[in-house]
Amino acid sequence: MTTTAPPPATAEPADPAGAAPATAPGRPGPSPRTRWRRSRWWLLSALVVLLAAGLVATIPGGSAYYPLDPRAGDPRGTRAADQLLGRYGISSRTASGPAELAAALRADDTTVVLTYPDELAYQDLAELAANHRGARSRLVLIAPEQPLLNAFAPGVTSSSYPTGSFSALSPDCTLPEAVNAGAATVGGQSYDGRPGDTACYPAGSRTTLLSRTRGDQQVVVLGSGDLLTNQALDHDGNAALALGLLGAHPNLVWQTLDRSAAPRTTDENRDITDYVPDGWYWGALQLLVAGLLAAAWRGRRLGPVLTERLPAVVRASETTEGRARLYRRANARGHAAETLRRAARRRTATALGLPHTSREPDPAVLTEAAAARLGRPAADLQLLLYGPAPTDDAALLRLAHDLDDMEWQVRQP
Repeated sequence: MTTTAPPPATAEPADPAGAAPATAPGRPGPSPRTRWRRSRWWLLSALVVLLAAGLVATIPGGSAYYPLDPRAGDPRGTRAADQLLGRYGISSRTASGPAELAAALRADDTTVVLTYPDELAYQDLAELAANHRGARSRLVLIAPEQPLLNAFAPGVTSSSYPTGSFSALSPDCTLPEAVNAGAATVGGQSYDGRPGDTACYPAGSRTTLLSRTRGDQQVVVLGSGDLLTNQALDHDGNAALALGLLGAHPNLVWQTLDRSAAPRTTDENRDITDYVPDGWYWGALQLLVAGLLAAAWRGRRLGPVLTERLPAVVRASETTEGRARLYRRANARGHAAETLRRAARRRTATALGLPHTSREPDPAVLTEAAAARLGRPAADLQLLLYGPAPTDDAALLRLAHDLDDMEWQVRQP
């Protein structure tokens, strides 16, 4: 028998060179969610740049001077007080080394302010104390400790603890500078002097400003230099008190510290933050922000749960054999026996019509009902369904056969 072959397929004619391409149907533009996914990394990068710029802009510039320095314009400096004194014709200068301070103490008509008197070495302190003081001179000690008091104001004792209060205090004394100034925020250390000393601004039983005059030389002990700073000069009578204490003579000398020598901190006021450089706080903050951004960038983003078809269908017998091999390899006879008994108990309870749902049926009810159905002693069924674990593979195999036989007999009418 002959068959007719189908005609050969003919190729589609090629489009001529000048033919216009087929027009694709118009598609809608990207959705807002798609736009967000495309542009979110650019937006995040811009946010990171802005945040870094803000951190850099807010980093405070380190001051070139220490607190109480007349050249410092920051809140802890004393430039405002120095310029105010200059308007009243007071000529001021600074002195840092022992030699400069000694020359200032010998000068006439001069006020010397020791802003950091406790920074002086003991040898320098002894030499300065033994130095001849100039005529019509005043020495102002800012929060001195007991060694400084013993050198420049013998008999004046310092409190072991500061007052802890910088509220406005009344002068309660006859010192002209304090009377003219009125209430001021002195605070700081408190002192107790000898008879004849003028004590002002009492804080409890002690005072925060003490003056001692011997001839035309005067020593003023001030509990704190905060009232001289730029941030506190306009509070209460601080400006008037600063003018009175520092402007008594036409010449003013401020003790200053070199940047190479950091001021010491007393043990009672020392904190662990004193050992941390200022720039480390901002560096740690920037590292923290960078770490959070990196965590947000590299963090796992979980999408919606997706279902997928298994690549292959596995028969139940194969999974049963695989689990049995695992039990045998681990010598888990007890676990395997309990698994067989649990399944047999549930199937037997179902065959007997006993309620058990997802929980175990009652052992006494199950064994009594099975014994009544099989005509066997309940003790035998109790041992079979709830007995000890088998000791070897042969005992496990016998247990499996006995459970199968028991289930088959229970299902028989």
